[in-house]
Order: sequence, then C-alpha cells, then structure tokens
Amino acid sequence: MLAVYLVITAGVARSLASTPTRDVWPWYVGLHFAYLVLFTAVLWRPTLRPELLHVYFACQSAIVLALNPKLNFVTVLFALLSYQAALVFTGPPRWAWVGLFALFSGGSLIFHLGLLEGLALGLMPIAMGVLLAAYVIVNEEIESARSKSQMMLDELREAHQQLQEYANQVEELATMEERNRLARELHDSVSQTLFSIALNTRSTQILLERDIARIKPQLEQLQELTQNALAQMRSLIAQLRPKTD
Repeated sequence: MLAVYLVITAGVARSLASTPTRDVWPWYVGLHFAYLVLFTAVLWRPTLRPELLHVYFACQSAIVLALNPKLNFVTVLFALLSYQAALVFTGPPRWAWVGLFALFSGGSLIFHLGLLEGLALGLMPIAMGVLLAAYVIVNEEIESARSKSQMMLDELREAHQQLQEYANQVEELATMEERNRLARELHDSVSQTLFSIALNTRSTQILLERDIARIKPQLEQLQELTQNALAQMRSLIAQLRPKTD
C-alpha cells in the first residue's frame, strides 16, 4: 500500500514539474486527490456490487485521461488500476478491465506522441499493469493452494485420529476375545480337572474308612490330576503375561 501512495505522490510531483503553467496546478492536484480518495475507498471496501465497481473504474479512467495523458508517468495510474481490478474482480471482468487499461495507456500516448514514440513509452505502464494483475492472481492461487493443503492436512489428522480410535477399539475387542478364550479354557480344562480332584479326594476319604489298600492308587491319581491342573494354570498364566519384543 505504501508503494501505491508513493507512486501517486511521485505522479503528482512530476505532473506539476512538467507543467510550467501554474494555473493548472490546482486542477492536477485536485484530480490526483480525487483519484487517491476513490482508490483508497475501494481498496478498503472491495466488496461493492459489481455494477458499482464498473462505474468506479470508468470514473477513475476518466480522471486519468483528464490529466496530461501524453506524459508516460501519468499512465502509470492505469497500471495501479489494473492491480486494483485484479483484486476486486475474478474471471473475464478482471482481464477485460486490465485490457482496457492497457489500451488506455498505450492509446493515449500513441494519440498524443505518435505511433513509435507512444508505443515505446506505453510499453512500460502496460507491462506494469499486466504484471501487477498477474502478481495478484498468482498470490490468490498460492493462497487457494495453501488453504486446500491445510484442509487436506486437517482431514488427514482427523482420519488419523479416527484410525487411532478404531485401533484402540480393535485392541479392546482383541483383549475381550482373549479373556473369553481363557475363560473357556478355564471352564473346559482346569475347572473339570479341579472337579475330578474334588471327586477323588472324596473317594479317598471314603476308602480311608472302608478299604485302606486301595488308597495308594487313588492318591497317585489325585497327585496326577493336581499336577495337570497346576500345569494348565501355569500355561494360562504364561499366556496372560505381556509379550516382550
């Protein structure tokens, strides 16, 4: 923004310096001031209705043409308008105004100075206007690409968070499944073995009262059942231990 105001100020100074007749100085200063006020107003309020923006650029073009258009630094004001048109318009209207400003810049100089000299002096403001408009468009594309990249990054983060939640749910389900499997094994093997131990213990108690000679094999069977139950419990406990890498 500061550069824009410096360019306009330099234009005023050069216009006054190139016009020895001081009677027209208030006219030049007034037109530059009107240009500056309108330029600043639209720059800070770029969301006007399109028809009002078209009227604004038409008025600004008339102001520049009312100045001394045979001076090439005056036509630089058209380059600033090209920059502003690129800011407030999109699509065909943007390039239509940029093209009109280039035509006004080169056409006014050619009209006043002739084809060769006017074209030679007009190429710089024309190129400046196109470059400023292209600069705005490239910046918009960069910002759009950056916004899309940020949106994609946010989506990836959200997807990662969901995957992490799914992974936690799968881990919980796996833990529950493992617990259910261990519970079934306890019921199917260890609990049955313990039940057999209880029966054999009761049988041994009965034999102790009736037939002591049969106690020894009963005790041996009871010891075997106890060892089997102990081995099964150790196996289940080993399965419950966390795995180490």
